[in-house]
Amino acid sequence: MFGKRGNDDGNRFKPEFRQPAPTPAAAPAAAGSADTAVLARPAAAPQPNAPAAQPARRAVEAPPLAPEQKRGREKSETYYDTKSQVFSALIDTIDLSQLAKLDPESAREEIRDIVNDIIAIKNFAMSISEQEELLEDICNDVLGYGPLEPLLARDDIADIMVNGSKNVYIEVNGKVEQTSIRFRDNQQLLNICQRIVSQVGRRVDESSPICDARLPDGSRVNVIAPPLAIDGTALTIRKFKKDKLTLDQLVKFGAISPQGAEVLKIIGRVRCNIVISGGTGSGKTTLLNCLTNYIDREERVITCEDSAELQLQQPHVVRLETRPPNLEGEGEVTMRDLVKNCLRMRPERIIVGEVRGPEVFDLLQAMNTGHDGSMGTIHSNSPRECLNRIESMIAMGGYSLPQKTVREIVVGSIDVIIQAARLRDGSRRITHITEVIGMEGDVIITQDIVLYNIKGEDANGRLLGEHVSTGIGRPHFWDRARYYGEEQRLATALEAMEKRAD
Repeated sequence: MFGKRGNDDGNRFKPEFRQPAPTPAAAPAAAGSADTAVLARPAAAPQPNAPAAQPARRAVEAPPLAPEQKRGREKSETYYDTKSQVFSALIDTIDLSQLAKLDPESAREEIRDIVNDIIAIKNFAMSISEQEELLEDICNDVLGYGPLEPLLARDDIADIMVNGSKNVYIEVNGKVEQTSIRFRDNQQLLNICQRIVSQVGRRVDESSPICDARLPDGSRVNVIAPPLAIDGTALTIRKFKKDKLTLDQLVKFGAISPQGAEVLKIIGRVRCNIVISGGTGSGKTTLLNCLTNYIDREERVITCEDSAELQLQQPHVVRLETRPPNLEGEGEVTMRDLVKNCLRMRPERIIVGEVRGPEVFDLLQAMNTGHDGSMGTIHSNSPRECLNRIESMIAMGGYSLPQKTVREIVVGSIDVIIQAARLRDGSRRITHITEVIGMEGDVIITQDIVLYNIKGEDANGRLLGEHVSTGIGRPHFWDRARYYGEEQRLATALEAMEKRAD
């Protein structure tokens, strides 16, 4: 939480909240005095003739926000100056040891009571709506992530991008827009970043200015602090929806056709080795989460990630996460270390959240040695480019293998490449479902099963298109589908796509 004013390093103690025994609230006193409320600093023993304690005040709920308020309205400098004064008085008054004993809701209510007293005694001229907004902001500063709280509460935001204390952008419906949210100063922003990363045992400061972390809900966080970030700390949060997306929901959004989704379900079910390819923000991790829903619940699945984002629903899942080096530069555990260790843990499927380097070779080896149904994601713009990137990442690992040998390993390991893309109108689409079928000479041969064709755009600038079959009646994984008893379902889905295309 907070220590002395101005010295919050973000690494506050996270208490185990528990309900305290009922304690009578003291009468309001001057702001900054020792007995403002239950959480005020301990005062002298009460006198025998002290008046009876007043009943505890009930927190006033803020009225629902109008749409323009949800987007955020500009706040005046006077508002921020008032907030700074109230916040300083609160920190001088509050008793952190008592606050740590309260559950989050009770702590929020007590902070609101103290702030109300401070506002009344200092006689700040504020409207009811401004006072409610101030109460909520200060509660968020003390108990949560400060100005980020209203953005994190919105489920329609995909990304939050903070460029220093004064500029906050969000992505909504595929479009980036600026908000009126701002931080008190760069130190408050850095403190909140430190609070976020410390929850997962990481740190960010001048000596370690780059950090990947995650929020409790799995949302991915990246922080880059000064001196590397010249204009103040840059914070990027890739938010996850509270309700996990499924392939059926992707169909409703138009990301894939119903028949294409059926093909993807079969691919996940019959243990094809899958690589999901796409650019930044194209929905690779979301698609990977969707595909894992079709893994049999009896299978042992091991995931390896830089920051744990995957949200698998199976009961038998082991989640592994990399570790950065400590201050002495020791203790680092890389993705390659995790993938290697996976092979000793009797996995039935290995899922790598994102393949960025030489660990791709170990993943291919795992796919090629009995761990069918393994999956991973790679940054690339097409299935063919994905294969080229795999070769490049193997070369980065220092392997001196002939090019043909590397390509033979790739062909023997990967069954299907699924390409995801974020189009210029902000929509996300699965643009290719492509098989890796073999080699002719030194060239890897692929064939597309499903493609997304763009036909134009509507009056609002939204792109129009459709998913079409390429006419492949029997994909290369047909025998695998027959082994799992899914060949009839696969044939029906492909046939329906061809009829739809006609």
